[in-house]
Amino acid sequence: MKQTTLSDVLLIVVTLIAAISWMFSKEAIALMPPLLFMGLRFLLAAAFLACIGSRQLRALTREHILRSARVGIVFGVAMLFWVLGLAHSPSMGEGAFLTSLGVLLVPVIARVSFAEPVPRSTWRALPVAVLGMLLLSLAHGFKVSAGQLYYLIAAFGLAVFFTLNTRAATVTVRQAGKHRAAAQLSAVDPLALTVIALTAVGLVALVGSAVLESAVVLTVQWTPVLWGWLVASALIGTAARFWLQTYAQSLTTQTSGAVMLILEPIWVTLFAALWFGETLLLLQWLGCAMIFAALLMNRWQMLRSIMTRRGV
Repeated sequence: MKQTTLSDVLLIVVTLIAAISWMFSKEAIALMPPLLFMGLRFLLAAAFLACIGSRQLRALTREHILRSARVGIVFGVAMLFWVLGLAHSPSMGEGAFLTSLGVLLVPVIARVSFAEPVPRSTWRALPVAVLGMLLLSLAHGFKVSAGQLYYLIAAFGLAVFFTLNTRAATVTVRQAGKHRAAAQLSAVDPLALTVIALTAVGLVALVGSAVLESAVVLTVQWTPVLWGWLVASALIGTAARFWLQTYAQSLTTQTSGAVMLILEPIWVTLFAALWFGETLLLLQWLGCAMIFAALLMNRWQMLRSIMTRRGV
């Protein structure tokens, strides 16, 4: 199997794990403060992966650690807003579609940060996505709710994270050949990158919890059910998911990797309906459909570009 094909398959699996993780997280934050949950979830996941990747961690240089930590801090801030959106929004399906807007923003962030070209389809898709967001706001009386705002900020943060994460993980691919020795020095192993990034997220979340949730942390009831959701979120929804995502991104380009992640909101909406019995209003369905249409518009141009490069 070609690396690009393997990457696409792995990223589809990532979207399924991510969707299930929404369910785990929703159950957990019903029993404990959201920022505390995120901090413990990511630190537990990082500790688990560190046990597996001790050899890769020992091989890291100072430059590797700093680059990975920067990625993790950006990711941490994005995830703080994501979990706040989850805590303040009644609809996970709507939140998943809003968060998925980060996929559309990836080429824009890459253009601003690294002068990478932006496909024309991205510019065509963005107005459609904005129309979808307007329809979602109409469902709440033509106003943006707190949950929607948190999700939108998270989408921007996740776009920055995806861009930085891909560049950190694919330096070897881009530089392999004439400068193989230099590539070995500057590439970050996917597992080591994941461990450091998740650790940074956990620390950012715990700092946020100490500042904003200190009054309620001591009231948490540490029941077996709560531990079950926390451990499932850490090992399945975090450790397995982000290690797999980082590895998959290391096999492909930023463009082809990002397009596969548009499946996540579909799975989240389906699982939310099955798990929690969630339903959406007509305007919410229309808004989500417009956002997904924008993601599809963006994807077709990307896929055509990929096929052209492969000579298909």
